Amino acid sequence: MEMLLDVISVKTRDDYTMELVFENGEKRIFDMSPFLDKKPFIKLLNSPLFFKASVQYGTVVWPGNIDIAPETLWSRSVQA
Repeated sequence: MEMLLDVISVKTRDDYTMELVFENGEKRIFDMSPFLDKKPFIKLLNSPLFFKASVQYGTVVWPGNIDIAPETLWSRSVQA
């Protein structure tokens, strides 16, 4: 069963990875690159929009109603 943990902080990096901290205190790195050719994330590629990521409702969101499921962030990230 997948962990259902909220994201409590996000820091974007130039290589389209994000440093995440989850509510259990674990720090993880998520690579956004594989998602950037898919809607709605294509809007983030080569755009300053990517760097406007923030945490709302326990997950990472961007302006324009773009978000990603916290389960995806957890299961596809690696420990920092």
